[in-house]
Amino acid sequence: MNGPVIDFQAVFQALPGAVALLTPELVYADVNEAYLSMSGRTRDQLIGRYVFDVFPDNPGDPGATGVRNLHASLRSVAATGERDTMALQRYDVADSEQPGVWQERYWSPVNVPVLAPDGTVTLIVHRVEEVTELIKARGNRGGGGHTQVLEAELYTRARELQELNKRLRQAHAREREVALHLQQAMLPAPRPLGHHRAAVRYQPATGALNVCGDWYDLVDLPERSRTAVAVGDVVGHGLRAAGVMGQLRSALSAASRVAGGPAEALEVLGLYARYVDGAESTTAASVYIDWTGRTLTYSSAGHPPPAVCDPHGIVTFLDQATDPPLGARPEHVPRPQAQAAFADGSVLVLYTDGLIERRREDIGTGLQRLADSLARHRTADPDRLSDALLTDLIPPAGLTDDTALIVVRL
Repeated sequence: MNGPVIDFQAVFQALPGAVALLTPELVYADVNEAYLSMSGRTRDQLIGRYVFDVFPDNPGDPGATGVRNLHASLRSVAATGERDTMALQRYDVADSEQPGVWQERYWSPVNVPVLAPDGTVTLIVHRVEEVTELIKARGNRGGGGHTQVLEAELYTRARELQELNKRLRQAHAREREVALHLQQAMLPAPRPLGHHRAAVRYQPATGALNVCGDWYDLVDLPERSRTAVAVGDVVGHGLRAAGVMGQLRSALSAASRVAGGPAEALEVLGLYARYVDGAESTTAASVYIDWTGRTLTYSSAGHPPPAVCDPHGIVTFLDQATDPPLGARPEHVPRPQAQAAFADGSVLVLYTDGLIERRREDIGTGLQRLADSLARHRTADPDRLSDALLTDLIPPAGLTDDTALIVVRL
């Protein structure tokens, strides 16, 4: 497509609004001319510096909340990849020409993420509009008047909204903490699988409430030469998701002990899920390991495929027995089941989608990233391999969805 060559740096500098580009670590990467003019700072005073080192709270105001509110917004954008429009903020600024003198200033900020192809946040666009003159208009002009009353009401409502947002964040933080404790209590501690080695991990989302819907399970079957391993993912988050997760994990664990195979166990779980509020559209994958026959029998209910890496580094995804999530069909239909052989020294990995899925990225890219990491670290013991997979696959900004992981040395 032909068209004019656009100098985006020139466009950025010519923007009439004040805009700064921050790294995910909240360091100034670039600012436009309007931002320099508004802030009363030079480029040398900003670029490469931590934003709150340049603009700290007014030490003479014990009730100052500017740093705290802006920091919470910027960290949320960096962690979730979602934009945040902040309530009106009072954020005093030190006078660059008069040390110790602070100017009372009011701002309307918007923070927007810039995403890399893999969905990670590479920059944060911090756009601010100064409204100090508008807020002070009533005092400056004196007297009443309809306009001044409206401006005062606007400021009051903005402060109330700011306080409400603060309380909501605190409530979410409390719910997240309780949900995580509940999740930890309901997930089983790893048990020895005879002389076989296994490791499990649960990694909550970073700075978000999108936690507590994922689970894992390992079950030694009555036939001592077989083990069932499973993972699942409940739609939703927080305390409700944790409660549903606990019910489904327990039901699948019980069904696995009496079912003839993973497909039958998932069929039982699907029937049970119809009577559990919040269980609809849950995904799950179950694998039965036959240690004597060296086979993996598996079935999936809409879940990402388990992966097997052989001793030579060849990774195979167990994707030949995939069916819709639990409760997706109005009537009961038998679920598919498939089998694959494995060689001694192979590694089996089950996981939930938070490990591989990224915004605006095809799922195949995430699966390939998993395969590459698994092949590279395949000789490590399960604990080290689990940690290596999390290190390689978790983006720098952290997970936006919780993740469960099982690694079994075959």
